[in-house]
Amino acid sequence: MSFLQTLAAAFKGGGDRVPLARSFNSPWAFADTGAPRVPFEYRGSVGRAYIDNPVAQRAVRLVAEGIGGAPLLETDPDLARLVATTSAGQSLLETLASHLLLHGNGYVQIMKDARGRPVELFALRPERMSVIAGSDGWPTAYAYRVGEQSLTIPVLDEDASPNVIHIRHFHPTDDHYGAGCLAAAEQAVATHNAAAVWNRSLLENAARPSGALVYEAGDTATLTPDQFDRLKAELARAFSGENNAGRPMLLEGGLKWQSMSMTPADMDFATLKAAAARDIALAFGVPPMLLGLPGDSTYSNYREANRALWRLTLLPLSAKLFAALLEGLEPWYPDARLAIDLDRVPALAEDRERLWAQVTDADFLTDAEKRALLGLPEAPAEQENNS
Repeated sequence: MSFLQTLAAAFKGGGDRVPLARSFNSPWAFADTGAPRVPFEYRGSVGRAYIDNPVAQRAVRLVAEGIGGAPLLETDPDLARLVATTSAGQSLLETLASHLLLHGNGYVQIMKDARGRPVELFALRPERMSVIAGSDGWPTAYAYRVGEQSLTIPVLDEDASPNVIHIRHFHPTDDHYGAGCLAAAEQAVATHNAAAVWNRSLLENAARPSGALVYEAGDTATLTPDQFDRLKAELARAFSGENNAGRPMLLEGGLKWQSMSMTPADMDFATLKAAAARDIALAFGVPPMLLGLPGDSTYSNYREANRALWRLTLLPLSAKLFAALLEGLEPWYPDARLAIDLDRVPALAEDRERLWAQVTDADFLTDAEKRALLGLPEAPAEQENNS
């Protein structure tokens, strides 16, 4: 709601806003009915997921780069420049989409010139932002902290124009902050990372528990402590590790080598890792087939999976981003629009072709109604008649 609308509602007696409140606990802290779980900590979780985990990083990049590189419908040239221009090396839409997926919140600072018009849109780091609430709980300003430095940014400028656009995912128990996909995927990321560490440990030991040395000197004879320690040290030095894999072993009398193979439980470990990878893809809204995960037959081919990615993830998330940006920039661009040009998205070509054919065959519709159904602007002749 704009400032003038808010002022009009006040004079109409629209009533007081309900107060907002937050619990004392962190919005990321959660409890379990079983053993207590560690509260969600964004920096560490991002390092384990986006930096260390290939599945999570690829899922986030598929969504963020898809939105950032999507073709847009024609709009106000100044608005198009604001959205398309990179700030500090960051692509605005790609960065905001990544912040929403990982953190659940996206913040855009509106940089203005001397006349009060926006000249730059800068995506702020969400973990550095905190809401400063008034006595009724509604945000009055935002605090941006870097180390020991802090900057307070009012919600509205002196002319009642917004300074910060806050975009957030729905959080059922928090009034100020949104819930990100990474919080839901954290356990799956931890499982997948643990499986990768396990597999690496196995590779460093010939990809399986190699075997055991059996001493057959007699039923009652055993190795002395000195003999056991010397044998263990020689095995670790000469036959353990990836560099010694496959080296032949020469045994003395009384020692027998018993080879070991992987058990069915060890073989199921790979299935567990694939299941964790699918859970990560599910949390970020990416069809597992697009991430190259084995054993997923939900979609018959990549084309169908790519279309599902656009329909179920990219288009809803982009609509949320564009709606929030337009609401924040409404004082300067009241009639502008931001949307993806669906006719120029290759993954949606078949759907759009089918829609165009259906609309073309609808003889009971006028040309203006057909253009409206297809999301096209009015024809020049119609615009002149309306004016």
